[in-house]
Parts: sequence; structure tokens; C-alpha cells
Amino acid sequence: MFVYGKTMAWTHELLGILEAAGDGVGWTITVLILAAGMIGCILPILPGHLIILLGIISYRVMFGAEAGISWWSFVVVGALMAISQAFEMMSGAVGSKWFGGTRWGVIGALLGSIAGLFFLPFGLLLGPLIGAFAFEKLFSKQELRPAVVSGVGSVVGILAGMGFKVIIGMTMIGWFFADVFLIGKTN
Repeated sequence: MFVYGKTMAWTHELLGILEAAGDGVGWTITVLILAAGMIGCILPILPGHLIILLGIISYRVMFGAEAGISWWSFVVVGALMAISQAFEMMSGAVGSKWFGGTRWGVIGALLGSIAGLFFLPFGLLLGPLIGAFAFEKLFSKQELRPAVVSGVGSVVGILAGMGFKVIIGMTMIGWFFADVFLIGKTN
């Protein structure tokens, strides 16, 4: 009985060490996925917000429901992701319009944004630029200078959209940590 008790104590202690190591590995994986998502918010090659959402889902899967993340956080993070994607798609067109582009320049910037998705990473900047410029010249019959200004406006809009994307990515990660350590612990 004495040997069995020592064996049980040793086994229980080992399980505690392994559980703590598992928590460390789980957090390491979560933080690495969130960091990759943040890099994706900066580099147009990776779908940053989707990777952040996958990092949050992986945390929930690894640590379970009692780990502090609530179901409505997925709704908040998903909504932030959708808002950012919509803003990113529209930013080139808004930039073109802001810089004095016509309706045709806006349509060209939108279509150029969609076409640019197939030519990553440079297509994200060149697509709206070429689209706005081409539509201004071909359909709106603009002179060279206003067509170029409209195209440049689309690029400025895209860059502003990328900045917005980074802010939303940081907000998503901040929301996750707030829910894990503050909000979710009160439920």
C-alpha cells in the first residue's frame, strides 16, 4: 500500500507537469497563429484576419469552453473580419472618388481590385490603379492628368485600407486577450 501511494503521488505530479507543459504548448501555438495573422494583415499575401480567427478557434479547441473565451466573441471577431474585408474592397474606389474620379473611375478601381486578387501581391495596388485609370480614359473620356489622379487616389485608398486592416487585426487580438483574461473569467 505504501509503494502504491508513492507511485500514485508520483503519477499525479507527472500529470500536473505534463498538463502545465500542454498549456504552454497551447499558448505558444495560439500566439504563433495570432502573430502570423498580424503579419498577414500587413502583407497582402496572407489572409490575416482569417488566420487570427483560426488562432482564436484553435485556442478554444485546445483549452475548451472553460478557458475564458465566450461564444459571442466569435461573433464580434467575425463581424470585425467582415467589416475589414468590405472596407478593403471598397477603399480603392473611395480613394479614387476622393481624388476627383468619376463614376467610371470608381467602377474601374472596384473591378481592378477584384482582378488584382489574381496577381498577388502587386495586383492589390496595381489593379485599382490600372482599373481607375483605364476606365477614366476609356469610358469617361478624361484627359491624362485627371485619369492619373483618379488612379493614384485608388492607390492611396488601398493603402488607407491596409492601415485600417492592421488596426482591425490588432483590435481582434486585443478583444481575444480581453475576453480570455478579463471578460470570460467573470462568467
